Amino acid sequence: MPTSRSGHRLSRIVTRTGDQGETGLANGARLGKSAPRIQAIGDIDELNSALGLILAEELPQEARSALQTVQHDLFDLGGELSLPETTRIQEAHIDFLERAAESLNADLPRLKEFILPGGCRAAAQTHLARAICRRAERTLVALSRLPEETTHGESRRYLNRLSDFLFLLARALNRHAQQEDILWRPRS
Repeated sequence: MPTSRSGHRLSRIVTRTGDQGETGLANGARLGKSAPRIQAIGDIDELNSALGLILAEELPQEARSALQTVQHDLFDLGGELSLPETTRIQEAHIDFLERAAESLNADLPRLKEFILPGGCRAAAQTHLARAICRRAERTLVALSRLPEETTHGESRRYLNRLSDFLFLLARALNRHAQQEDILWRPRS
């Protein structure tokens, strides 16, 4: 992230420092843009952007508040990945998602079948965010298995809980919009 001496962290956006296929971590290290750590940061950024798209919809206030909290958490997670020697995601972040998921699940009918992504627009966008979250989790797990890399277990657990929360939120948003979940019907 470009930094000026005056403390304005984003004073220059166009820096040209990435033109050769490298980018900088917050600790000053330079990595190729296809490096596993940069891929993980990009997946987290894409997930955060998908949540921003959901937040552009009409949502119940509880959902809006939870998603806004998650956006801040994801920015912290991106920061953690950009400063590998730091830990930003804590047990409290995971506890927040577990409580939010339990609250959503308490008001939803039990599932007897798999459901397809879809329903109202906000629910469909939430299902897409869930799929992006699963990819981000896979990318982070792959990064954690590299011997030269450092990641934190709380971050992987956070993404796992977040995908569960997003699944339940999509169902809750369909219910709020008075739309049924779309049940999977095997064709064989």
